[in-house]
Amino acid sequence: MKEVQGGCCAAKGFSASGVHAGIRKNSLKKDLALIFADCDCAVAALYTTNRVTAAPLQVTRRNLMRGTARAVIVNSGVANACAPDGEQNALKTCEALAKELGIRFDEVIVNSTGVIGVPLPVDAVTDAIPALVKGLSRYGSDDAANAIMTTDTVPKQAAVQLEIAGKTVTVGGIAKGSGMIHPNMATMLAFITTDAAITSEMLHAALSDSNRISYNRISVDGDTSTNDMVAALASGMAKNPQIEWKGPDYRKFLEAVNFVNSKLAKMIARDGEGASRLISCLVKGASSEECAEKLAMGVISSNLVKATMYGADANFGRILCAMGYSKAPFKPENVDIAFRSSGETIEVCKDGMGLSFDEDLAKRILTRDEVQILVDLHDGGCEAEAFGCDLTERYVEINGAYRT
Repeated sequence: MKEVQGGCCAAKGFSASGVHAGIRKNSLKKDLALIFADCDCAVAALYTTNRVTAAPLQVTRRNLMRGTARAVIVNSGVANACAPDGEQNALKTCEALAKELGIRFDEVIVNSTGVIGVPLPVDAVTDAIPALVKGLSRYGSDDAANAIMTTDTVPKQAAVQLEIAGKTVTVGGIAKGSGMIHPNMATMLAFITTDAAITSEMLHAALSDSNRISYNRISVDGDTSTNDMVAALASGMAKNPQIEWKGPDYRKFLEAVNFVNSKLAKMIARDGEGASRLISCLVKGASSEECAEKLAMGVISSNLVKATMYGADANFGRILCAMGYSKAPFKPENVDIAFRSSGETIEVCKDGMGLSFDEDLAKRILTRDEVQILVDLHDGGCEAEAFGCDLTERYVEINGAYRT
């Protein structure tokens, strides 16, 4: 595989754009994004598990029953969730975009992100659609990635190429996410594009398989939103033999999807609201991958662990405590814990007991931008890694005034 530039436009057949429609007060902030495919695409999507589901997701679910799609439109600033005329406004958006593009309204994936409970200014959206369509470009991924941001501090894009059956296949995508990040399915939006020839069924399988080890292994604050969506479109323009079953070509394709989704997921965790560093937890020596995953997620989801990481305090007790209430089976008396960053490692716990260690070295390791918590269970050959961030005062500041 080779990492390439271009985000959601890296694959053949896709263009994108982003404009300021007037949903957000800041006229310099793009707030409406579009991804468009030159042809009918195989499509797959995963949605929030929150019982309170935003209107755009309900409309998208119905639209995708045909198994194909051509366009993705997303606004930021207003979530169009728990708001008057939500479904009607989502449908108006689809219809206006479809008319401008010359496609069917049910070939549109629609979503929103922002404040819950506020009516979507649908006229602002529809009025901006002609400019949005006019601005479509093979170099428009950056504009689209910026337009879907809310409290994000940086746009999130990734793309990779590999060879399948002698053809160059590209997978790319954009994502947004900073707060309300937690499985299942991890609160965020991600839109993946590929020129692979693949059935909608196999595209859905790849998205589901990849989601389990990427977006479902990050957590910022334990909250899951009403608008979460991961959607994928496949144009087939790479002209590889169509992937119709879970054979060698599927496994190669899945490897590329995993790369893109994992990179975007880590970007989301690193950009957690108010965060100062990326925190990961690698649990190895587990009896099963499920056990390792539960323990890793338990550690990076713990507010006490996150606060400890913010304070650069090598308090391994909080890590053991979080493991203990994760409901995953392990033997505390066998656990080793260490911290690692930038090539330096310090052991702080052996066989479930604290060790004497160099506090200055620990502080140096824990104050870096990326810190890895290493846990060895000595109970098997399986492992899993989860990603999160520290918890700072800034998180409270952002969410204490999110609506106002």
